[in-house]
Amino acid sequence: MIRSANTTTSQPTPAGAPLVDDAVRDGTFIVIAAYNEGQVLADVIRGVSERFPNVVVVDDGSSDDTYTAARSAAPYALRHMINRGQGAALQTGITFALHHGAQYIVTFDADGQHQPSSIDALLAPLVAGEAEITLGSRFLGEDAVNMPRMRSWLLRGGVLFTRVFSGVALTDTHNGFRAFSRRGAEKINITLDRMAHASEIIDQVHHSGLPYREVPVQIHYTEWSMHKGQSTRGAARIAFEYLLGKIMR
Repeated sequence: MIRSANTTTSQPTPAGAPLVDDAVRDGTFIVIAAYNEGQVLADVIRGVSERFPNVVVVDDGSSDDTYTAARSAAPYALRHMINRGQGAALQTGITFALHHGAQYIVTFDADGQHQPSSIDALLAPLVAGEAEITLGSRFLGEDAVNMPRMRSWLLRGGVLFTRVFSGVALTDTHNGFRAFSRRGAEKINITLDRMAHASEIIDQVHHSGLPYREVPVQIHYTEWSMHKGQSTRGAARIAFEYLLGKIMR
């Protein structure tokens, strides 16, 4: 099930994997990048913090009450004064978590799609020393809940794009649900501020020299999250930004 640093696995984590212990939970920081998520953010934070107390929310220059919600519900609330993009917000949160002694870091979406119950499965291979980075997949294990057909096609197109331009064979390439050991997180330096950061992270993981794997995670699509989701035009823009960034590096 575990591959070398330059390959990945598509085998799911066995059902009924044990939950991580208190020491791991206390050393884990959940990083949430949020932009205009005030309507749902507090509930998302509460769902995560029931088991993982170290939640870092980075408000990426929202125009609504996202920062207020973050300050009321999360122990760590950071703020970009202007909207820079999800990639920049995640890097801010990862850097903050490392500076505060995080042993494990999980990136978690603010819109309610990600399920806290999947966090333990992402952490388990890291805790066991089987991998330094785990990448969540919507296409392993159970199907994502309420995934629209068009979204499925876009995501599978992203998988093909990644195989062609990065040479990495994954089942899900634009899933923001990931986990890093401290060593793994120290290898990540996001320079693409907006959504193309997801492809950049995969490149950095692939070239990090560290073992990594995919893990099945549960995603629930809601009316709110779909309203903020990527369109076909948006996907094309992401691909362009990624390729431009790849040329510039």
